[in-house]
Amino acid sequence: MTSPVIHRVTTLALAVRPIVWPFAEEQRAEIASHFAEKQRERPKLWNGRVLLGRDAVFNDGHLSATYFETDFASFLAWRDWGFPDKAVFNGFGMGALRASDGAFIMGEMAQHTANAGRIYFPSGTPDLDDVRDGALDIPGSVIREVGEETGLTEADYRAEPDWHCVVTGPSIALIQILDLDMPGTVARARIEASLANEAEPELSAIHLVRGVSDLTPSMPRFVTAFVEQQFAPR
Repeated sequence: MTSPVIHRVTTLALAVRPIVWPFAEEQRAEIASHFAEKQRERPKLWNGRVLLGRDAVFNDGHLSATYFETDFASFLAWRDWGFPDKAVFNGFGMGALRASDGAFIMGEMAQHTANAGRIYFPSGTPDLDDVRDGALDIPGSVIREVGEETGLTEADYRAEPDWHCVVTGPSIALIQILDLDMPGTVARARIEASLANEAEPELSAIHLVRGVSDLTPSMPRFVTAFVEQQFAPR
């Protein structure tokens, strides 16, 4: 796998356009069959509408790209089949919750989700709810995903202005650090209490990462690359 590259940017220009995706159109039958198989494994999977990106350009602290709408089944097939269309990328926002004692807080995805067992920051593939005036609102997506997965709201953290864009092959993780006014153990307990009130939470466990020694193979490379940079000697 290509080594991750991290771009630090301050502005995002992510236009949403009506683009036909040849991969999804030409392999519709195979994609439908693949999704049916995945649904048999995890019946809670839902074939909603999501947004994927193309034409990403990093320049002088700025990221521009174009996003287009497709269905989750096509995205899942593209991912599971080794990303056959190299012109497309999965670009999503992540909220890197950082406690007052420096610990990063990550969630372990529950078994009914598409990424069961994986450990990372609150995030999600952008969808139509994240579109504002013809553009993808990644800051809004981060706020929404953090709230849905952890119960934390904007009143609980301070968002840093910059974005750490971790490029790993066909994925671009747009990571924003969210600073909490509470230590890691308190934040974990609060999130666990929120999860306990949900009938079927997205997360099955909460993990504290206080250094690179806490990284595990269950964490995606874009997450470990970001954490390694954060804990690197200054």
